Amino acid sequence: MERVTGPGGFFIKSKDPKTLCAWYEKHLGVPFNGNTYANFVWKNDNPDAPGSTVFSFFGEDTKYFDPSKSSCMVNFRVKDLRVLLEALKQEGVWVDEKVEEYDYGKFGWIMDPEGNKIELWEPVDGAF
Repeated sequence: MERVTGPGGFFIKSKDPKTLCAWYEKHLGVPFNGNTYANFVWKNDNPDAPGSTVFSFFGEDTKYFDPSKSSCMVNFRVKDLRVLLEALKQEGVWVDEKVEEYDYGKFGWIMDPEGNKIELWEPVDGAF
């Protein structure tokens, strides 16, 4: 069974996301284009559905990373979210009971041993 197939995104809490995005865009060339996220497109095994990696800042008061107290969260792309979540439960990994589905994919969450929340994303073909 394949597990993680590549990075899906990196998310960082910030006191002022828009200002920090502008700094990254100005000084490092990260293409936020007026948004609070940048999308880096990369090639994978399927040239008809290129992959991408999101780099984004969240407000410092976000609850999206809860129950983790960490200021960062990593997102990994996966092939079969529900099968992987069940396998992780069997391995004793903390798995959030909720799974959210959108037109661009399914999301589930786990925690690492140090309390960092990890988002697992099963993208719809061609999504981001």
